[in-house]
Amino acid sequence: MELTKIAFGGGCHWCTEAVFQSLLGVEKVEQGWVSSIEKNDTFSEAVIVHFNEEKINLKTLIEIHLLTHKSTSNHSMRNKYRSAIYYFSENQKRKCEITIDDLKSKFENKIITQVLKFHQFKPSSDDFQNYYQSNPEKPFCQNYINPKLKLLLKKFSKHINKSKVSHLNSTT
Repeated sequence: MELTKIAFGGGCHWCTEAVFQSLLGVEKVEQGWVSSIEKNDTFSEAVIVHFNEEKINLKTLIEIHLLTHKSTSNHSMRNKYRSAIYYFSENQKRKCEITIDDLKSKFENKIITQVLKFHQFKPSSDDFQNYYQSNPEKPFCQNYINPKLKLLLKKFSKHINKSKVSHLNSTT
């Protein structure tokens, strides 16, 4: 089985990592910082998602990404939390652009998420990897990640690995 990869940035990489780790068909999530090229060549918090296209498609991943971070809000922390999808091929770039265009009617405000060429990745330190799965009781996880996972359970339940979110029933 060959996996496809795509990178997503938008909010805290702990949140983004937890969102994508909870999905069926996602085999690996690398958490850290991604840079693109030209004016987006600085590193921003992001994850690289390795997924099986036979189990979950790129359009679903993009829709989940847009719904689980502030994809329509240009706030003061955008350098650290660049709202982006980082592509690895020109074909993937076209698919991303078409998908965002198809999904824009589902959003009240304009989507600001950029489609950028992937250039470089720096992983987070080991103590931050797999953060949510290692620390679900931490206040940050309770306050910021759990609401995102509950949204996924509500809107994308058929794509959720229930074993990764089973503890949510006890935190409602």
